[in-house]
Amino acid sequence: MTRTPPTSPAPSEVSMGAALNRALLDAAAEDPDVVVYGEDVGALGGVFRVTDGLSRELGADRVFDSPLAESGIIGTAIGMAMYGLRPVVEMQFDAFAYPAFEQFVSHLAKMRNRTRGTVSVPVVVRVPYGGGIGGVEHHSDSSEAYYTHTPGLRVVTPGTPADAYSMLREAIACDDPVVFLEPKRRYWSKEAVELPVRTEPMERSVVRRTGSDATLVVYGPMVETALEAAAVAAEEGRSLEVVDLRQLTPWDDSVVTASVRRTGRAVVVHEASVFGGYGAEVAARVSERCFHYLEAPVLRVGGLDVPYPPPKLEHLHLPGVDRILAAVDRLQWESRWVADADGTGVDG
Repeated sequence: MTRTPPTSPAPSEVSMGAALNRALLDAAAEDPDVVVYGEDVGALGGVFRVTDGLSRELGADRVFDSPLAESGIIGTAIGMAMYGLRPVVEMQFDAFAYPAFEQFVSHLAKMRNRTRGTVSVPVVVRVPYGGGIGGVEHHSDSSEAYYTHTPGLRVVTPGTPADAYSMLREAIACDDPVVFLEPKRRYWSKEAVELPVRTEPMERSVVRRTGSDATLVVYGPMVETALEAAAVAAEEGRSLEVVDLRQLTPWDDSVVTASVRRTGRAVVVHEASVFGGYGAEVAARVSERCFHYLEAPVLRVGGLDVPYPPPKLEHLHLPGVDRILAAVDRLQWESRWVADADGTGVDG
């Protein structure tokens, strides 16, 4: 008699928010030094319900609410970490973190260097960031460049639910301070994945889609958008590779440069305003490392250089499939590239 081996059930779909919740629960259950706190993260479970149920599961001494004082949240986390705890704190919204910026720059980022490595501060600061949820100003900023310009901080951002779980677990276990940027509009994006899961180490960029004509360099909320753009481009006969950076600093550029050397063209996409944005560093590094392989200038697509607009206008501000593909069309395919008035370039 032939026996049919049992089949494993297909993994269920998990949202990014649920993956983050599970990561916090698992990390705290395994390590009694992990504490989770911030504004409304306890009984309410967070504005986006990422910490829902954790206080009940772990106890109010492990998951608790803080006063509405961001500087105090980061300051107390630094003190806790210096005495052996592993605090995971939430800023609630991206722009709410600005009152705590002095703590980030002067203390969190510098403590290990200041003490010649004798004192580490393993703090994870969870920051829901970016737009796309109909939020008003102070609720939709993309503030990654402030943190990536601060030596001493690790800055990471997941683009998938699997990465959200794996990278948050890795961030909590890390002895460096980590700014963990969560793309809030992707909290409800789902992926078939079995938790717990371990993906690539967080400092490693990954190729989300292979292609041969051009490379889209993205991170966080733009991963899904870039994959949509690559799918549309494929229908039009153009093959786009999508690289997800994952860790923004320290940045290992090996995956990106290898991709651009294959394709010869690159477009960097992020939600933040283009001028002075993180994409400028990526474009500069690619230009330095891939100069003799490039068939066209490295282009950037990002938010407009204006304060975040009202909800009804945010679709005009945020990069979408059409703006990404318009940039791809400017990559000097069969015509002469001419710089236009704003320096971005047009086909001539």
